[in-house]
Amino acid sequence: MTVFEATLVFFGGLIAGGINSMAGGGSLLTVPLLDVAGVTGLLANGTNRVAVLFSNGTSAYSYAKRGVDVWRRSIPVVIPSVVGGLVGATLISNLDDAAFKKLFGVLMIPLLAMALWKPRAKTAPEPWPASIVVVVFFLVGIYAGAIQAGVGLFLVLLLARAGYDLVEANALKTIVILGVSATAVPVFVAKGQVSWLPAVVLAAGMGLGGYVGAKFAVEGGERVIRPVLVVSVVALAGRMVGLY
Repeated sequence: MTVFEATLVFFGGLIAGGINSMAGGGSLLTVPLLDVAGVTGLLANGTNRVAVLFSNGTSAYSYAKRGVDVWRRSIPVVIPSVVGGLVGATLISNLDDAAFKKLFGVLMIPLLAMALWKPRAKTAPEPWPASIVVVVFFLVGIYAGAIQAGVGLFLVLLLARAGYDLVEANALKTIVILGVSATAVPVFVAKGQVSWLPAVVLAAGMGLGGYVGAKFAVEGGERVIRPVLVVSVVALAGRMVGLY
């Protein structure tokens, strides 16, 4: 990496970490930035995952520090997500770059439908049966373990539909992705699909962005989160229909 590339990756990670902590979709920025730095395909996917792990760790800590404690409520969704994440990471790590890109393109189609699904505001929680929770978050975990891009946004929208306010949904989302990433990263490391210097630079930027983003989310509440969520949905939709 050149100094220019490292600077670009760091500040791009800073922005992406903030976006991820308040909505999701930051990987749609960081993966192309890694490509600019010469880290492409499955290597970019694995490298980005290291930064995502660190970023969600700082975000979860920042949310908990500010009184948004959803750790106990996260257990029913984290466990199936982590199992699914291990399955997804194992499957994707065995593909070649060409197959990975085709799979990424196919999976973007259903994700677009979920991204455009408008969350309800100020509704009472609507508990799902345990079996539904297990199946839904196992499938989310498979996607998160395999691809990652956009899964944060997907989780926020899903949790908002279930009745959580956007601050709680974001805090719970960071814990889910933290668990999935902690399971997936060793798989990518074992497969040699992590470029460590870009990973460290990106993790530094995303970690700082995640911590600060969570601070803004808690202090500003839905008034701050909702515009970021809308922009993230639009950006994700534009990427998936091939506008850029």
